[in-house]
Amino acid sequence: MPESPYTVSDVMTHTAVAVGSEASFKEIVELLDQWKVSALPVLAGEGRVVGVVSEADLLPKEEFRDTDEGEPAERAKAAALTAGELMSSPAVTVHADASVAEAARIMARRHVKRLPVVNGVGLLQGVVSRGDLLKVFLRSDEELADEIRRSVLGRLPVTTSLTVGVTEGVVTLGGLLPDRTLVPIVARAVRAVEGVVDIKLELTHR
Repeated sequence: MPESPYTVSDVMTHTAVAVGSEASFKEIVELLDQWKVSALPVLAGEGRVVGVVSEADLLPKEEFRDTDEGEPAERAKAAALTAGELMSSPAVTVHADASVAEAARIMARRHVKRLPVVNGVGLLQGVVSRGDLLKVFLRSDEELADEIRRSVLGRLPVTTSLTVGVTEGVVTLGGLLPDRTLVPIVARAVRAVEGVVDIKLELTHR
């Protein structure tokens, strides 16, 4: 396992299901059901991501089946037959070398559950989902403790005598610090370790 920070490439699904812009409505629904996903990247040319078609893009066809009401954009979605007509564009994407935290912020800010992962020219490399981002919390307590000792305490000479305990992802730091101003610095560095759920400080200082 890599040391923090984890990147999208560490947790993403590399084999991504996608459709072309001419894919039919029914084909999209069948793929969503078959692969148990909520959205599919839409590709053009050699694999460039031009949009994303999601369950939300498909629902207007059912929602407005027996009514003439709705906004023009919603009515257009209800009448759409292909991925190119249904998709949301431009696609909200992320690069493979982005941090897991950055991907999480994009998902929260743009209210999406899945992000196509693209390279520098927009070609699809994979997909990362909310569930993928939570994989960092599957790290064992022993692994977290080892990384904290090595990558946090081991790099700050004044903290090498501190004790580290981890239970269910919650880190307990104990011991003596030479200066109280170091407390928030150490706490921030420990929180930055991927997979840490919370931190308890049982520190004393001069």
